Amino acid sequence: MIVPPQKEARRTFLLDSLRALPGGCVETMAMTFAVLIAVRVFDAPQSVKASLVAAPSMGLFLSLFVVQLVRRTGWSVNRTTAVIFMVAAGGLTTAAAGGDRIAVYIPAMSLALMSTTLAVPLMSQIYRRHYPDESRGKLFAMTGVVRKLAGLLAAASFGWLLRQDLAYYRWLLTAYAVSCTGMAACVLWMRPVFLDKSNRVELFSAFGHVRRDRPFRNLLISWMILGFGNLLCFSLFVEYISNPDYGYQFDEFTIGMVTGVIPEVMFLIFVVGWGVVFDRLNFFFVRALINVLFIAGVLFYYVGDGLWALCIGIAFHGIARAGGNVAWSLWVTKFAKGAHVAEYMSVHTFLTGARGILAPFVAFPLVQGQGPEVVGVLGASLMVLATLMILPSVRFRSERPEKVPVEPDPRAG
Repeated sequence: MIVPPQKEARRTFLLDSLRALPGGCVETMAMTFAVLIAVRVFDAPQSVKASLVAAPSMGLFLSLFVVQLVRRTGWSVNRTTAVIFMVAAGGLTTAAAGGDRIAVYIPAMSLALMSTTLAVPLMSQIYRRHYPDESRGKLFAMTGVVRKLAGLLAAASFGWLLRQDLAYYRWLLTAYAVSCTGMAACVLWMRPVFLDKSNRVELFSAFGHVRRDRPFRNLLISWMILGFGNLLCFSLFVEYISNPDYGYQFDEFTIGMVTGVIPEVMFLIFVVGWGVVFDRLNFFFVRALINVLFIAGVLFYYVGDGLWALCIGIAFHGIARAGGNVAWSLWVTKFAKGAHVAEYMSVHTFLTGARGILAPFVAFPLVQGQGPEVVGVLGASLMVLATLMILPSVRFRSERPEKVPVEPDPRAG
């Protein structure tokens, strides 16, 4: 049975599945089209392209403070998330209305990209509150199928549209703005989730969990190394095949197919299986398996030669990202007590954002000076190191159950 029998889990699942439709469309913005528009429409310099790639990571970086803001104001997680999505819609509307002025496009698009990731820890708290422990990964993965179907259609359609006329990019930005508005509405319709209100909030208090929880701390260190290596490579996926300096002469449709459609198809095929694996197997085993696929993907993509190698590499990366999406979004639910999931996740997203901000500004100069092969090998080497760090914790069966069951929220009414 796909739809969960519990009332609140069912309501959240149905609304999150609906949210996944515009959410999949919005994902293609960060993955492909924000940078592609900067390259083809505005002929943006390297530093500007790096800033666009780093913008979603800035949102993750700042999400630590969003969680503390929610605790201070007493707002529901849902209300805060909806406001953030509406800020993204405003940025996209401004970028669409800005004409061919790069001075409008870059800051407005950066604001939109940043806002789409600000609410990640808050959504994790919603999943922790409303989804049962034994099926959380599967339910999250099922909405991922919807999200990637929408992303697949959007990537193909938007790539085709830009191939007809680059001036149509304004319609893309308008579609993204409408999608963000739809996402906000879906989150508001979910049953409200609250965090414990505090009149005295220390912005970095969530890092106390890092000091007290050793497995959490060790995994964060490994993930920092892994993530930096992966982000070095991910930052250049579009640049590598859209900039003729690196030897490829692909049109917008082909670029959209390689960087958008192929990984989305692989994600779609494998994400539900990853959700089941996440629920049933030892987390460190799952993480190591995902890492191996990421390593294979970046080596094929950057070290291989020709379109076939790009397709194989991005396919491996798409499979790994399907598992990584489930693991990255839900792993704190295996480590944190129910009331602290958002705080654990905010530490995770803060560190993800920190490496995500840094990686593009390392990757773009590095590829100019050393070439894409060096970037691929360096990124893969870092991921190998990160995998070796967690091998002592790898077990085939899950050994660390949830510390507490899903509990009702007394302030939700």
